[in-house]
Amino acid sequence: MPTLTEGVTHLPEYLDRDAQEALLDEIRAVVREAPLFVPAMPRTGKEMSVRMTNCGVLGWVTDKERGYRYQETHPVTGKPWPHIPERLLALWNDVADFPAPPEACLVNHYTEGAKMGLHQDRDEEAFAAPVVSLSLGDACLFRVGGTKRGDKTVSVKLQSGDVVVLGGAARLAFHGVDRIYPGTSTLLNTPGRINLTLRRVTAS
Repeated sequence: MPTLTEGVTHLPEYLDRDAQEALLDEIRAVVREAPLFVPAMPRTGKEMSVRMTNCGVLGWVTDKERGYRYQETHPVTGKPWPHIPERLLALWNDVADFPAPPEACLVNHYTEGAKMGLHQDRDEEAFAAPVVSLSLGDACLFRVGGTKRGDKTVSVKLQSGDVVVLGGAARLAFHGVDRIYPGTSTLLNTPGRINLTLRRVTAS
């Protein structure tokens, strides 16, 4: 598999157009059951520029009062998260090289002006498991560095259907999305991007 930097694997066009459309239909069903909401930063309460939801036995959420965490229910509806679609479980089995299944799939919806600052995925216990990310819709400029915020970064343009795996030395690498390229995909009905991030949360 092609390596972007140590521990970071980029798999261009992992899903073809037909598979993307089929998965998008399943994600729309997830969103109907667990509507997108606007997450807020801990302490400041500043709203993020993405909207998000989850599927799986656990979901990642954040708000001013309780901060970053995983929980079993949607913060607005109070209902359990929908199941992770089988297509995404198959993706995990194909690329994760980890014996246990993912417990959470974070669904981030980026409009054309949305970004995601450099951050680490470190709210999990299972750092031995990789983070597996799939892009749908408009292309984005993805940036990844090392395990320290000031480390050198590299960037790659992710297209619809691309997969990125952060594992091993890069499991705690800082990474983010610097920009969206509106109109580079016709997959979604409107300009924007959906990012699906599969994570194993518990160590057991």
